[in-house]
Amino acid sequence: MKRFFINIIKRLIAFYQSAVLPICSRSGFAASFYFTFFSRDFYYEHKAILKAKLAYSKNRGIHGKSSALLRRNIHRLEKGLIMRPRRNVFALDYLLETLQVYKSANAVEGFSEIELEWAKSVLNEYFTVVDCTHPKIAHAYEFYQGIKTVVGDNHTVKLPYIQANKAKHHISYEQLMKLCSARRSTRWFKPQSVEGDKINKAAAIALQAPSACNRQPYEFYVIKSQPLLSKLVDLPGGTAGFSGNIPCLIAVVGDLSYYPEARDRHVIYIDGALASMQFMLAVETLGLGSCPINWPELHTLDHKVSQLLEIPQYKRVVMFMAVGFPDESGHIAYSEKKPFESTVITL
Repeated sequence: MKRFFINIIKRLIAFYQSAVLPICSRSGFAASFYFTFFSRDFYYEHKAILKAKLAYSKNRGIHGKSSALLRRNIHRLEKGLIMRPRRNVFALDYLLETLQVYKSANAVEGFSEIELEWAKSVLNEYFTVVDCTHPKIAHAYEFYQGIKTVVGDNHTVKLPYIQANKAKHHISYEQLMKLCSARRSTRWFKPQSVEGDKINKAAAIALQAPSACNRQPYEFYVIKSQPLLSKLVDLPGGTAGFSGNIPCLIAVVGDLSYYPEARDRHVIYIDGALASMQFMLAVETLGLGSCPINWPELHTLDHKVSQLLEIPQYKRVVMFMAVGFPDESGHIAYSEKKPFESTVITL
């Protein structure tokens, strides 16, 4: 009887939702009204974004041993340095902010030295090429000279370089196509533990993926131990039938607190997906197989996974990946891809 009434209520909700859709889709205000009174689809995300803004403000752009704000602004300075023609006055609107977070980062014990080397290299170059008689730049330079830095003067210099000096590779189009064609979603694995060294190597390649303003707002959570693995593998809807065969599950987690504005809330999914694709190609070269697992926007599941991973609400799961040594006798879906003619649209 209880199930009967629940189904009745669900049907009524669905009826009213479909009835108001044509009206509520006409304006932004009406759409907000719909998602306030007729749907809870974005409740969790709304709270996550607000908590992320609070965390960003509290941490002042620093996240443990790294800083999203410092990485972003140093990257912006780099873009100014490589501009054609390069101006002798630029970055005035964020220069002091950059120096303030650089000073704070130097005061954090254990902060990434390679990040500080990069920042120091770019800042030194900036003050070498700009017009230091400009009042704002002169003030910033005086502030910069007073910063107590962790990195010494003989540090590794990390500056923009010309295209001709870019790292070379010897991978042909045909070789890359073979690797991409070999990478297929593997769902049947050997009962063999995945070495941490291989995961680390794949992550090192994933970190070479492009990222908006070089903020890299993601982490790879590697789950191999029980009972946590068993609790997590059944949460995504796409693991039915083979979840018990997954020896290693990776949660790609995006951190919304890397951004002060809600407008950037989708960047964690873009950057996380770019890095994940390189991760999956990397594991293929290491004798491993992988299977990306979709993670839908369901507030009940988001709440559950945040509890299991012990992460704050502003850290969102972008996707999961199953990783392991492929069982050679296991089948792989053929999954014919779309012809490029229907995908490439030239305007």
